[in-house]
Parts: sequence; structure tokens; C-alpha cells
Amino acid sequence: MMHGNMNMTKPPANPDHDGMPRILLIDDTDKHTGDLCAALATAGYEVRHELAGSRALLKAVENHRPDVVVVDVPAPSRAVLEQLALVDRHAPRPVVMFTADGDERLIQAAVEAGVSAHIVNGRAPARLRPIIQVAQARFARQSQLRQQLQEAQQKLQERTLIEQAKGLLMEKRGMSEADAHAALRQQAMRQNLKLAEVARRVLALAELLG
Repeated sequence: MMHGNMNMTKPPANPDHDGMPRILLIDDTDKHTGDLCAALATAGYEVRHELAGSRALLKAVENHRPDVVVVDVPAPSRAVLEQLALVDRHAPRPVVMFTADGDERLIQAAVEAGVSAHIVNGRAPARLRPIIQVAQARFARQSQLRQQLQEAQQKLQERTLIEQAKGLLMEKRGMSEADAHAALRQQAMRQNLKLAEVARRVLALAELLG
């Protein structure tokens, strides 16, 4: 079973390894994971293994700078999910979670924490590379969608600021809308600023002066 989330940002390039995709393998138990390490290496990945990842997952991601995080847990604990949420906010990466627990509430919690692929009882070596590749592709697409959304929101905020600043000039100085817009544009050109930044400063000054 695979699930995706919508909160992703493309991770930085990893210039300090030899071209093999780097996997950070995390588990929060002392169970043996050598078979998964070996299968990932056979599939062409450079594997870094961290035990007790629930306590320091963000630090491990920052230290190892992986291309993909693989979490191998019987069932994701609250601590693991909290750490994954921190990674999603501060150092987002594609995350693949292998687990034996298919509880829908846990799956939803994992998705909300930033898991790109939630795999229940699916650690067969032949499936590893396709699973990881799909997680990477999904992560990249979601990153693109998120960036487009952020850009659209920023443009809307900028338009709102400009309209508010024009309205203020029209009210306080008796300008027409065209003249108010022209005044903002001239100020932006003189100060080499974006129109929205000039509008923000006009509104801030008006608030300061009352």
C-alpha cells in the first residue's frame, strides 16, 4: 500500500557522494535489519544505518544528507512520527516507511508526518527499487505543486498589498486609482524595489503615523 502527502520541498543536491543514491535507513528497535541493508545495497543504493532513529532523526538527516529516508518499524511510534514531521518541516526528503501495521489511523498519521510511501508487509528485495523510485517521483511532483501554490499565494498577497496601498493614497491624497498606481510604480523604480514592497512600506508608514 502506498500513500502520499502534499507537503514537500525538493531536497538539496548531494554533491559529496559518488553518484549512488544515498539511503538513510532508520529503525527504532534493536531488531536485525541486515537483510534490508543488504537488499538496498544490492539494488544500487549507498546505505547509512541509524538505530534508535526516533530520538534523533532530524539530526541524522542533516548529518548524512540522504536522497531518501527509509523507515523500517513494526508499527510507527508517536516519537518516530514526531521526528518525521520535524524532518518534513526542516529538511524534507522522500520517506519510505516499511511496517507490518496497516491500521488506517497510523497510515493517515504517517502521511501527515511527511511519509511519501507507506508499505505494509512489502519488503521483498525485487520491490525495493520501484518503491523508492515511485516515492521520489511523488515527492518531486508534490514539491512542484507546493511551490506553485506558494507562488500563487504570494502573488495574491502582493496584489492585496498593492490594492490596499492604492486605496490609502486615493483616500488620503484624493488620487485617482490610476494616479495612485503610477505613484507606487514611480517610487518602486526610484528605490529599485518591488511594487509590493513599496506598498507594504506605505501601509506601515500610514499605520505608524495613525
